Amino acid sequence: MKKLSLLVVTLFAAFTVQAQDVVKFAPLDASPVDISYFPNKAVKFKKTDTPNPVIKVTYARPSAKGRTIFGDIVKFGEVWRVGANENTEIKFYKAVTIGGKNVPAGTYSLFAIPEKDKWTIIINKELDLWGGYAYDESKDVVRVSVPVKPVSTVIEALSIAFTTQGAVTNLVIGWDKTTVEVPITIK
Repeated sequence: MKKLSLLVVTLFAAFTVQAQDVVKFAPLDASPVDISYFPNKAVKFKKTDTPNPVIKVTYARPSAKGRTIFGDIVKFGEVWRVGANENTEIKFYKAVTIGGKNVPAGTYSLFAIPEKDKWTIIINKELDLWGGYAYDESKDVVRVSVPVKPVSTVIEALSIAFTTQGAVTNLVIGWDKTTVEVPITIK
C-alpha cells in the first residue's frame, strides 16, 4: 500500500511539474498596472468598513528612464491616455463635480492633452481602449483645463495620488518634472 501511495504521489508531482512547463507566462510588464484610491486608505477596506472608496484610478505606470517626457515622448497638443498600454480608467463611486460639470457615478476613461503650461483633462465614456488611438471626443463627459506645476525632483514613474483641500479632492498626476491637480468635488 505504501508503494502504491508513493507511486501516486510521484506521478502527481511529475504531472504537475510537466503541466507547469506547458504554461508560458508573460514577463513582467515594463509599465506595470497600479491603482490609486480616494480616500487613500481604501486599499484596506472591506464592504463593511466606512468610509468606502469614493474614487478609484487604474493605470499603467511607465518610467522616464532619463528621457524627456512632456513635449517629446508625450507630444504637446495631442490626446494622451495618461499612462501606458490600455487607457487609464477612473471610477466614481458617487456623483462628483469637475470643472463645474456634474459627473454621475460610474467608470470612465481618463485622457489628457498636455501643453507646456496647462493640461486639458478629459473624462470620457468610452472604456476598454488601447491607448488614445480610438479616442472619440463626442463621448467626452467633461473637459477641464488645469495649470502645470513643475517640480524640481524627477518623478521616475507616472504616479497618481489624491490630496484634499477643504471640501475639494485633488486628483494629482505626476511624471518627470511635471504635476497637475484636478479639483473634484464629491457630492
